[in-house]
Amino acid sequence: MRKIIIATHHRLAEGMKDTVKYILPDVGEIIAISAYLTNTPIEEEISSVLDGINYQEDEVIVFTDMLGGSVNQGFSKYLKNKNLHIVTGVNLPVVMAILCELEESFISPDTIREAVNYSREQLIYVNDFMAEQST
Repeated sequence: MRKIIIATHHRLAEGMKDTVKYILPDVGEIIAISAYLTNTPIEEEISSVLDGINYQEDEVIVFTDMLGGSVNQGFSKYLKNKNLHIVTGVNLPVVMAILCELEESFISPDTIREAVNYSREQLIYVNDFMAEQST
């Protein structure tokens, strides 16, 4: 089993999930955690999603919004578990790059690293980019 989780502050996770499902409708289940919309502590929201996972047989890929944020810190407590991957600074290119690489077997850390590097290349100041193209 594989769980894909997008977890962010407020409603970014829901918007990201909806957009991914629009572009990749056959991607399967994506869990969105929109932190701090209710009075439920983020730690409880995280544990309710991760409880019951057998990390020897199951894989979890988590996308969070900010490295130093409470959502990422909450998931980081689970990093000791095999087959749990956390990518922070979530954006559409990194989510799509990783989801398009998923196969039956577990995803490799190198594949995740390549997707992160690809998504970094997509972060561009378009004014400069267009100016360079016209010269």
